[in-house]
Amino acid sequence: MSKAQQRLSQFQSHLASSEADIPRGRESILSKSPDDIVVTCALRTPFTKGGKGGLKDTPAADLLVHVFESLLARSKIDPSLVEDIAVGSVLPPGGGATEFRAAALVAGFPESTAVKSLNRQCSSGLQACADIANAIRSGMIDIGIGSGVESMSSQYGPGAVTEFSELLQSHPEAKNCKVPMGVLSEQMAKDRSISREDQDAFAASSYQKALQAQQEGKFDEEIAPLKKVKFVDPKTDEERMISVNKDDGIRDGITAESLGKIKPAFAKDGSIHAGNASQITDGAAAILLMKRSTAERLSQNIIGKLVSSSIVGVKPLLMGIGPWKAIPVALEKAGISKDDVDVFEINEAFASQCLWCVRELGIDMKKVNPNGGAIAFGHPLGCTGARQVATLFNELGRTGKKIGVTSMCVGTGMGMAAVFVKE
Repeated sequence: MSKAQQRLSQFQSHLASSEADIPRGRESILSKSPDDIVVTCALRTPFTKGGKGGLKDTPAADLLVHVFESLLARSKIDPSLVEDIAVGSVLPPGGGATEFRAAALVAGFPESTAVKSLNRQCSSGLQACADIANAIRSGMIDIGIGSGVESMSSQYGPGAVTEFSELLQSHPEAKNCKVPMGVLSEQMAKDRSISREDQDAFAASSYQKALQAQQEGKFDEEIAPLKKVKFVDPKTDEERMISVNKDDGIRDGITAESLGKIKPAFAKDGSIHAGNASQITDGAAAILLMKRSTAERLSQNIIGKLVSSSIVGVKPLLMGIGPWKAIPVALEKAGISKDDVDVFEINEAFASQCLWCVRELGIDMKKVNPNGGAIAFGHPLGCTGARQVATLFNELGRTGKKIGVTSMCVGTGMGMAAVFVKE
């Protein structure tokens, strides 16, 4: 063997040895680095029923003021250090940009703190967190907040979708972006053979888990109660001030049998109805992010880190399969498998699509939404992605587990997911 070949062999041996020393998989993402994008505070408002619940008369921007104030109080971060706030929201005219900036000022952030609104439909809250994380990672900012809010009581309805032009309507795939999600989910349930019985059993389980979690106080840590909000009694028109401290969509006595009595909503022979789909809901959530080195310098309490995120597209008529495609991408980016994950928070837009995704991915159902999901306590569109982060860290901390995934399907045919690790 020549000297050159010997040197090459030695180099390859050293390289192989070095690669073997690099942590991979679960070990890798549990390791800590000064450049980790960490979360030091994650909270939400209670979720209340659209048009009926305790927050129905509270504007979206006012909900934001509350979660921003609560985040500042809980984290004790100097508001002048927060350089940018991203707010996910789907329904407000103009995207909510003007009132969300105003909400930040009311909450105590100085004029130097920038604010933007964004809309990636049901993943908007998670996209807000990802945008802030990417801005920190790139060096654009050091500290930011990813958040989400929706007042479905005041802004949900037909006006939320604009009319399509002849050009859009003439394209065979583009026109499918406008098909109502209930209608396409009904068709997907038929095409993918998700039975009414299985959907109702899944939905009943969501209610039952959420009820038990609420009774045991499992949501208390993530919820920032509102002590005084306006409420107009829908029966008497009497206006009074109330406190709102818990999710009010969670109901007792829900079983697969009771859900089986509800009429289908989108087809006479259909399987989807109000009891096995997400609730129309009001709420807000906020997540404080920065690098680990920054958090340690500021003595911030690190509750976890964001490891990876993914965004994917699917056929518009198959919107519901989004998590099935997005979750494996986020896992691959993190260098782990589904078996490494302790808890999955997958949005229950419809029992049919969530159940199909879980089955198709081969995820242990016991790991999915252990305290219920959107069927039980609601899906305020732009808020859910941020809410899931708070719920996930709360559950991981309570149970002593480490790795979690959040995911959701996205209207018009997309999916998003992210991998988190509890400190």
